[in-house]
Amino acid sequence: MENRSEAEASPYKSLVAAASYGIASMAMVFINKAILMQYGHSMTLLTLQQLATALLIHFGRQMGYTRAREVDMQTAKRLLPVSLFYNANVAFALASLKGVNIPMYIAIKRLTPLAVLIAGFSSGKGKPTTQVSLSVLLIAGGVIIAALGDFSFDLWGYGMALTSVFFQTMYLVLVERSGAEDGLSSIEIMFYNSFLSLPFLIFLIITTGEFPNSLALLFAKSNSLSFLMILVISLVMGIVLNFTMFLCTIVNSALTTTIVGVLKGVGSTTLGFVLLGGVEVHALNVTGLVVNTAGGVWYSYAKYQQKMSKPPKQASDVEAHHK
Repeated sequence: MENRSEAEASPYKSLVAAASYGIASMAMVFINKAILMQYGHSMTLLTLQQLATALLIHFGRQMGYTRAREVDMQTAKRLLPVSLFYNANVAFALASLKGVNIPMYIAIKRLTPLAVLIAGFSSGKGKPTTQVSLSVLLIAGGVIIAALGDFSFDLWGYGMALTSVFFQTMYLVLVERSGAEDGLSSIEIMFYNSFLSLPFLIFLIITTGEFPNSLALLFAKSNSLSFLMILVISLVMGIVLNFTMFLCTIVNSALTTTIVGVLKGVGSTTLGFVLLGGVEVHALNVTGLVVNTAGGVWYSYAKYQQKMSKPPKQASDVEAHHK
């Protein structure tokens, strides 16, 4: 777990890593939605999650609970743009959850493979296979159909979700091209990501006007035991999600992480109709979500076939780290 050589992990560890990421990722969508229904300052929430992560790893290292190495400035410079894109993706995703129901949020986030393919094709990476092309078009078509039947359509929320897709695409492409995370353990990637993002996030919550209002609201709500429980769970699960995501990509192939993300999306979409509310069922909306999900499953199958038909060195899948 502490280094990249463990990419050759046992089948049991690979299975546990994949299952852990899927469960944590699915749970985090609902936890974030639940807390944002009570506390609308998404940027402050993300800042608290990253601060908790950085402090936990720092003190864990000081107390000898992890073998994570000390901060290296060259590594920090290499990871800075990756960290900024990653946190921009998470920030806009959190903001979108304030106005978009969970099934539609999952559907829009499935547009990431389409955006990645477009980015790769425009940069000369080559034309994708027919199955991959058709599956991502099916995903996109499902989003359009579902949006037409979305009674709770929120233009601002949709815009935030689509912006999140853009930043996630930039993050994935940058990681693939730069190899910025090579040679780092999952714990070290988490620490650098949190450490580098804090100045950027603090600047944003001040310039956007969230601070100090968000802090005042946080103290005002601290009298509520239920709110404090959700907040603590959100902070803990933010750490768990990042760890399991990076670990899954390290000990498994990136393709495995992608497929887990799609399967997680199927479960989240189904549960999203019955948990937390905010979803008015319409035949067009349900049809679009079914089409979108079918496209996601087809995409995973197409990528699996593509992986199996290529030598290991050529098989790279940038659509990892799905959230």
